[in-house]
Order: sequence, then C-alpha cells, then structure tokens
Amino acid sequence: MSFDLMVFAPDAAPAKRPAFLDWYEQRTEWTEDHGYDDPRVATPDLQAFYTALAAEFPPAPAGVEEPETGTDYTIGRTLLYMSFLDWDRIDAAWEAVHRLAAKHELGFFDVSSDLAEVWLPDRKGGLRVAHSD
Repeated sequence: MSFDLMVFAPDAAPAKRPAFLDWYEQRTEWTEDHGYDDPRVATPDLQAFYTALAAEFPPAPAGVEEPETGTDYTIGRTLLYMSFLDWDRIDAAWEAVHRLAAKHELGFFDVSSDLAEVWLPDRKGGLRVAHSD
C-alpha cells in the first residue's frame, strides 16, 4: 500500500474539477508511447521537480517486485505520479511535493486524500486550491 500524490503541467490539464478528474483518469491509463520511468520524457518543469524531489525521496529499488521503501515514480509527458512507500514519511512527502510544486509552478493533486484536492499555481509563487466548479 502506498501514499499517492501527483504533480502536473497546469496548462495541460482542465481547470474545472469534473473535466480534471476525467483528464486524470485518462492519463493514468498509461497509454503514452514511451516507458514511464524516464524523466526526460516530461516537461522541463517536471524534470526539475523530479530532480529535486528524488534527492529527498529516492526512487524505490529497481528490480524489486514489491519494494517496501522508497518512492515509485511514474513519469508522463505532462504529469508525475508518485507512490510513497515509507508511511512514516508521508507528512514530509506531502510537504515536499507541495513546496516543490509551488516552486516549479506545477499543479498538485492529492490522489490519496478523501477530498482529492487539486492545487494550481498562483501569481505569488504559491499554490491555491482549485475551485470545484
């Protein structure tokens, strides 16, 4: 079991909640024509985000079928999906993802939250909760 978060290029995703959730469902069918473990397929902002976050939360060990530690990164062209396996670090993971999403002007989706909240970059270098309209 993991704690899942996602960041995304805000201009690639719909701003309205129902359309965003449809977009999310489509993207997480993982049908892009590339592997999902290479950050070079992602936008430059997502690549920079990945580099910074992976320094704090290294990828799970390669070649292990069901790792118990690390972070499983699934990388698309316009999104980065993270499954954190270290449950004792989920608060730190949430804070780091939120902070780095704001820094790199990315959207942030709290996949594991019961509220499934979405944040979008604001003009002040932070994130704001997107409206559910």
